[in-house]
Amino acid sequence: MPMSSRPLPRSVRDLTGYELLLSVAELGSIGQAAGSHGMSQPAASARLRQLEADVGTALLERRARGTRLTTAGELVASWAQATVEAASDLAAGIAALRADHHGHVRIAASLTVAEYLLPRWLIALRASDPETVVALDSGNSAEVATSVLAGTADIGFVESPEVASGLSAREVARDELALVVAPAHPWANRRREPRADELAATSLVSRERGSGTRWALERALREHAGLETAEPLLEVSSTTAIKAAVTGGIGPAVLSARAVSTELAAGTLVRLGVAELDLTRSLRAVWPEGTPLRGPARDLLAIALRGE
Repeated sequence: MPMSSRPLPRSVRDLTGYELLLSVAELGSIGQAAGSHGMSQPAASARLRQLEADVGTALLERRARGTRLTTAGELVASWAQATVEAASDLAAGIAALRADHHGHVRIAASLTVAEYLLPRWLIALRASDPETVVALDSGNSAEVATSVLAGTADIGFVESPEVASGLSAREVARDELALVVAPAHPWANRRREPRADELAATSLVSRERGSGTRWALERALREHAGLETAEPLLEVSSTTAIKAAVTGGIGPAVLSARAVSTELAAGTLVRLGVAELDLTRSLRAVWPEGTPLRGPARDLLAIALRGE
């Protein structure tokens, strides 16, 4: 998703009011909502009044026997739910990045896992043991494997189709790669989907070598019919930059379907199938061969396997 340089409006800079609004919707009173957030009722009431002022409309209907949301309040609460959950994911990721190298568990993760799966695993890990300290480093799959083999990470998560020698591995999720183009791209407006050989011959906007996504695509084409990929049209080191380039019409790209769900829903990108080509892949946890996982690293693997 392209980054915005515009500052957020005042109405969404502080999520506390939205958290309280969601709690009122669930619990039915400002007093109970305040208690669930460790606040006094007057403080919670003041926050909610400020939220109504910022939004510009009444969000709550206060009654003698409790409080309920107005129609506008219900609408704002439904919009706020995903944002509050995303902020919780962000907090978990930041907490991991802030930890120093003395953390109880050191994690290296490929970008797809770090962005779309690891935050909720870390929330579950902290819920099971709030004292757990986590250090997180993200990079491409080759860099993750190097970190685990070098002993600078206790556990890694990769998206490459092959696992480096010297590592034990366990599948923790399945992922699907998606061919995406801008709505104005010629492929988006024709009746038939691209063939595998057509995709292989097309220069794509791509991650750098060592990226699990690029590695998985190259292997899928090679196994399909011995096809080799064309040199990239543009190499960048982040998924966000690839999406911006494709949206801007520079060229097609193949990315994790998880990474483009928002753009597909908004219609800024179009997903295409590729005739006869299987673009599913395995996401794996890796750790040094012959060394069983212990403590938080073992707990994190268990959480990932449960799909929490």
